[in-house]
Amino acid sequence: MAMASWRGSYKEYDIRKRNPNPKTSVLLVIDMQNYFSSIAKPIIPAITTTIALCRRASIPVIFTRHSHKSPADHAMLGEWWGGDLILDGTTEAELMPEIGRMPTDKVVEKTTYSAFRGTRLEEYLAERGVEEVIVSGVMTNLCCETTAREAFVRGFRVFFSTDATATATPEMHEATLMNMAYGFAYLVDCDRLDKGLFGN
Repeated sequence: MAMASWRGSYKEYDIRKRNPNPKTSVLLVIDMQNYFSSIAKPIIPAITTTIALCRRASIPVIFTRHSHKSPADHAMLGEWWGGDLILDGTTEAELMPEIGRMPTDKVVEKTTYSAFRGTRLEEYLAERGVEEVIVSGVMTNLCCETTAREAFVRGFRVFFSTDATATATPEMHEATLMNMAYGFAYLVDCDRLDKGLFGN
């Protein structure tokens, strides 16, 4: 049976409200690299605001960087994207300077959509008593969504940014926000995060 056509908004599902706990949260900034600059540049103001709010609340900021060193780590991505991958050591693989990463900020190196797979990120967070992750970055429907889903099933409370994430089309961005609000994450934006953390 065919599904009925639907023209709603993720806001229909954004019914769960909660604020991050600064004492047990981290901010994940996913793959803000030169390779994704055309998608990422429009959200630079929201990303830098989100980072600044988290730093002000003493929430650690963790960046991820997606790249490949050899065909041995391409896995399904090599087939799916026809070999169009981010190669380690290239300018495209570098984090965008505009995001303001500090030397003390951890960078998680990854080779697939998930920031958890093969990275020991879960262990790193558990060792530091982290219970919540705030997800930002690119691409909304690929690495951000996969990381958020994995965080949820691994027992972390997930907050997902609506304005500090981006992808190739508004439709894909909206679809992920619906998925997140329906089954995986509390949605936040810069204003909601500011109010939640500081009561502004």
